[in-house]
Amino acid sequence: MKETEWDKKLKIQTTGHDDYRADQYHFPYEPTPYSVLERLVESGYINAKNILVDYGCGKGRVGFYLNYIIGCNTIGIECDKRICDVAWQNQKTYAGKKNVEILCMNAEAYEIENADCFYFFNPFSIEILRSVIGQIMTSYYEKPRQIRLFFYYPNDEYVAYLMSAQDLTYIDEIDCRDLFDGNNERERIMVFEVSFCKQMKND
Repeated sequence: MKETEWDKKLKIQTTGHDDYRADQYHFPYEPTPYSVLERLVESGYINAKNILVDYGCGKGRVGFYLNYIIGCNTIGIECDKRICDVAWQNQKTYAGKKNVEILCMNAEAYEIENADCFYFFNPFSIEILRSVIGQIMTSYYEKPRQIRLFFYYPNDEYVAYLMSAQDLTYIDEIDCRDLFDGNNERERIMVFEVSFCKQMKND
């Protein structure tokens, strides 16, 4: 199904590219292709009991789609008020269940409670990513649980950091190269899990 067809089915508007507030710390808005989200659903890593946070959610596509298809609760974090206004309008027209939350705030300020899945499409700089990963780790310490992180189209800086982070374990790669022309190696979703052990928690 084409991008516009999915938007129409979900009764939302999420297409387009927006770099109005882009800077060295916050990257332009560009929605994850629906075909990639379909591939993520097919992986089976997310189910209806999960709570997923989409950092840099933009107009909310990831949250609306996963909620509609899987039934999981989703929370979108977006710092650009202008784009949040579009996401909030999408909340009003969305064809699915209403357990999709959109918060307008900086990613570093979001306090994680029960969320156990986290989605990233290069939303911000490595400095902010480090801070967000720190928040995720703190949340795990406070409430140990299985936590998975999904990184679509990761840049080299993200990959280098993630592969060297001692508290994250790389568990899988969802290949999306066949969905697009050019055999671009970045067309993938890297999947990580928090890998703390009880002994580390007690140290």
